[in-house]
Amino acid sequence: MPGTEGPLDKYQRLLFLLLELMGRGGRAPSPGPRAIFLARVFSLLCPWRGPHPTALGGMFRNTTAICLHLVGPLRGKKSGASLTRCLHQTLTMAKRLQARRLDGIDHNPWVEFVQLASEEADVVNLGQGFPDFSPPEFAVEAFQHAVSGDFMLNQYTKAFGYPPLTKILASFFGKLLGQEIDPLKNVLVTVGAYGALFTAFQALVDEGDEVIIIEPFFDCYEPMTLMAGGRPVFVSLKPSPTQKGEPDSSSNWQLDPTELASKFTSRTKAFILNTPNNPLGKVFSKEELELVASLCQQHDVVCISDEVYQWMVFDGFQHISIASLPGMWEHTLTIGSAGKTFSVTGWKVGWVLGPDSLMKHLRTVHQNSIYHCATQGQAAVAQSFEREQLHFGRPSSYFVQLPQYIQRCRDHMIQSLQSMGFRPVIPQGSYFLITDISDFKNKMPDLPGAADEPYDRRFVKWMIKNKGLVAIPMSIFFSLPHQKFFDHYIRFCFVKDESTLRAMDQKLQKWKAELTP
Repeated sequence: MPGTEGPLDKYQRLLFLLLELMGRGGRAPSPGPRAIFLARVFSLLCPWRGPHPTALGGMFRNTTAICLHLVGPLRGKKSGASLTRCLHQTLTMAKRLQARRLDGIDHNPWVEFVQLASEEADVVNLGQGFPDFSPPEFAVEAFQHAVSGDFMLNQYTKAFGYPPLTKILASFFGKLLGQEIDPLKNVLVTVGAYGALFTAFQALVDEGDEVIIIEPFFDCYEPMTLMAGGRPVFVSLKPSPTQKGEPDSSSNWQLDPTELASKFTSRTKAFILNTPNNPLGKVFSKEELELVASLCQQHDVVCISDEVYQWMVFDGFQHISIASLPGMWEHTLTIGSAGKTFSVTGWKVGWVLGPDSLMKHLRTVHQNSIYHCATQGQAAVAQSFEREQLHFGRPSSYFVQLPQYIQRCRDHMIQSLQSMGFRPVIPQGSYFLITDISDFKNKMPDLPGAADEPYDRRFVKWMIKNKGLVAIPMSIFFSLPHQKFFDHYIRFCFVKDESTLRAMDQKLQKWKAELTP
């Protein structure tokens, strides 16, 4: 049509402009003509048709980057056919490769700190959350049977879950939640709890939706929100003051009810709950859950409840699933993990439980992404749950034995850290504890690292390199504006074999001896 210009016309005009620049031997025009030249390139690359304040900054950055990318390789080139080829290749390379939903989430702290640990000899890894002891024999035998038994377990099973597994999950958790759970409509088996979370975010969070996340938070919640197009809204657990000499507890970290209520708006789509909490080890009380439930129902918000540590609760505390509270089944997705439940994190079998009104959307994402999870792992988990259902509540139950063993590990680590001058926050549940490193921060404020790098990250790097102990900095579990307020904590995993804990003791005692005059 007359008066319109297609992408090819703009490409040709941009080509001529760049050839004009190359005609000067790659030298930029003098200041006056240079401004005109860049304005002409800018108008071609990014025709701005009206004010759009939120996009303007990114528009200038992208355009500047493209101009530099286009012009840089052409400096000093001679004109001719090779120059045209060079220009064409450069323009092709300038096309944006990655999706915009990946902007700002490419850095993963786990990759960084795991790599640091692997580079050092003779380190004790207390950073990553996995057991380094054997799973229960019945789970190992169930997996061996799944691999060597029925040859059809080598093939596909039902897309939304191996039928014996969905059936036992419905039966087992139906009793706990006080619900009649339909294995076909209310259960979805996923690639670990991580896969369950990702499927839930993709199914329910849309462009501009707000997602409330409690800090400190498991670090995948924020990037998963952003990838779905949502906007994270953070609310922090804050520690209450303790008496001098009294150890801190994760139960002292509380939400402010007024602040929490203020985070709910007409744009709030989901609320992310993690109990027991990673990294803090806090087990939310019934009163705290009732407050969250009331706000979710009042604002018609979905609660995505990450309960992978539900069996790891200590000191007489009790895990309560928010879906079991009155009126919350219809508002809740409950996420679980075989990896945490049976100490088999490498199996990557997880699940989501919830009402069909929500689950049908998760099934749509699932069937159009991974479609199906490994059959043999599902079969082994199904058999393990069938065994646990027979022993549930008895001393022979793994769900009774595991927290008893882990609590002993927790107590061992707490005593060892206290002997070295750390101030652990005693957790009520999960695999983890955090410890206050304020005294070290006061004594060693100038550890190596970037000027704007939070202290806990510099401390962990120093500790890995110089003391052979691996931990995770607490600040990675907070939003960027709040990291500076919590950079005097680090996280340790205590779900470790006795030999690992003894190796930790040796490292700490050696460190203590070095400090003794």
